[in-house]
Amino acid sequence: MSLDVSPQLLTEAEKGEIREEDFVDTVRTSLPYAYDLIAHLADDLRTEGAEFADNQTPPPSEEERGQLLRALSSDAIRGSLERHFGITLAFQNCHRVAAFHPEARGGAAHTRFTSLRAQILNQSPEFRDC
Repeated sequence: MSLDVSPQLLTEAEKGEIREEDFVDTVRTSLPYAYDLIAHLADDLRTEGAEFADNQTPPPSEEERGQLLRALSSDAIRGSLERHFGITLAFQNCHRVAAFHPEARGGAAHTRFTSLRAQILNQSPEFRDC
């Protein structure tokens, strides 16, 4: 799955740097499920006061799953979304993504979520092909 890049943004990129806001807008329109899920997690993190907010609900279709995988597997997309929403993202499988406060990176909750043990404990047969 590729981003739907406007001709104007492509021209700007060919000439040099682009504005991150324009890139994030392209991500928002190209990968709406992923963008909305991450926006929701960022809102939950700010309003619930927890150490992190995470999603444990599988995407409704393979298209949405693909959007989430695309967003989180690209350093540029993931980094832009983290900066845009002021969060740090962590990802365990085809849908379990979590938002942390940036200063929590490397802290106890973040380390537990990103640990080898947590990865193993979050596996199940239905996720093998995700």
